[in-house]
Order: sequence, then C-alpha cells, then structure tokens
Amino acid sequence: MLDKLFGICAAIAEGTTEAATAAGGNAAAELEPGQIALQYLFTFAPIILIFVIFWFMMIRPQRKKDKQVKEMLNNLKAGDRICTIGGIYGTITGLKDDHVTLSVGRDNMSMVVARWAIRGVEEVMVENDAQELN
Repeated sequence: MLDKLFGICAAIAEGTTEAATAAGGNAAAELEPGQIALQYLFTFAPIILIFVIFWFMMIRPQRKKDKQVKEMLNNLKAGDRICTIGGIYGTITGLKDDHVTLSVGRDNMSMVVARWAIRGVEEVMVENDAQELN
C-alpha cells in the first residue's frame, strides 16, 4: 500500500517536473509556489499519516491507561482488597509514600510491597460481617 502511495507521489512530482521542462527552461524555476508546496505535501503525507496512526493506535491508549493506573494508586486506602503484579491477594493495612503493608492469608501475615507493584483493587461484596476476606 505504501509502495503505491510513494509511487503516486513520485509520478505526480515527475509529471510536474516534466511539464515544466517541456515548457522550456529550468524545472525548479518554472514551478509555481503552490506546486512546490503540493510536492512537499505529497512527499511528507505518508510520514504524517503513519505518525497519526501510531498516535491513535498506540500512544493515546497507553497514556489513558497510565493515567487510570496512577489515579488508582493514588486512591488506595486501608481496608482495600488488592492484587499485586505477582498474583498475591491481600488487604491493605498500612500505606506509606512508596510502599504498602498487606495482610495476607488465613493467619493475616504481614507483607510489605512496593506501591507500583499493585495491579488493581478488587471489588469485594461482603454479605456476612463474619465472613473473612483473607
């Protein structure tokens, strides 16, 4: 597809150059400013198109995801049930600047993990107050 687009751009550029040469004189001197701008547009259009596609397919969604993760990490509070990137489920018992203390397992063993290592907050509905989450 890009080969066809580059071929079309080259054909247009050659056509305008040949037309100016056939009319007599220097090809670059005979081209009008509008034609030169059109040549540059056709030359750089594929590069601009690729950048726009990359922006909407890769960069923009990643920025949205990073923003959501940052917001989730900033909204952590004691009592939240979380899952770490290593697959450990636990309940937050304490928060510091860059690390989180978790209560893990039946024995409520204490564990300290980095804040960035939290994958997500689990939504747990407790039907019975006596039901233990760990």
